[in-house]
Amino acid sequence: MEAVDIRVLAFDHPDSVKLIDLVQQEYVTRYGDPDVTPVDPAEFAAPHGIFLVGYLDGVPVACGGWRAHDGPAPEFRRGDAELKRMFVTLPARGKGFARAMLAELERTAREAGRRRCVLETGTRQPEAIALYRSSGYTGIPKFGVYRNDAESLCLAKEFGAARQG
Repeated sequence: MEAVDIRVLAFDHPDSVKLIDLVQQEYVTRYGDPDVTPVDPAEFAAPHGIFLVGYLDGVPVACGGWRAHDGPAPEFRRGDAELKRMFVTLPARGKGFARAMLAELERTAREAGRRRCVLETGTRQPEAIALYRSSGYTGIPKFGVYRNDAESLCLAKEFGAARQG
């Protein structure tokens, strides 16, 4: 199996933007519109977040990030990390890159003291749902701009106690 080279980049780095544009086009294809969740690139910078890009032979093929949330309840709890923009390009799919990206996002969130990863996905993304479910994510009440959308699904994974240095 080929390994993906995962690097920390700014949310607005050209390679990040290229992949984010592709994921937004994927949403248009599947749902008719891009994701309209408000996103500030600064939210994906340390220490309150991270954005990762995965490379295969120097070509950006995968991305994902998390941003910290510490409330307000009931949507978010203290110590939450919201996953956003998880994506793998079509030619790179089926090689385990999404699972590798998810594992690295979880690892970095735990190391930053986050206690839980939360995310919103859609029912027209069965591959994403299968990945998250097989990685230990379970259903939670809907949150964000899609809280009343019948095609929205929100999931979370608890980390338990944060590891100490």
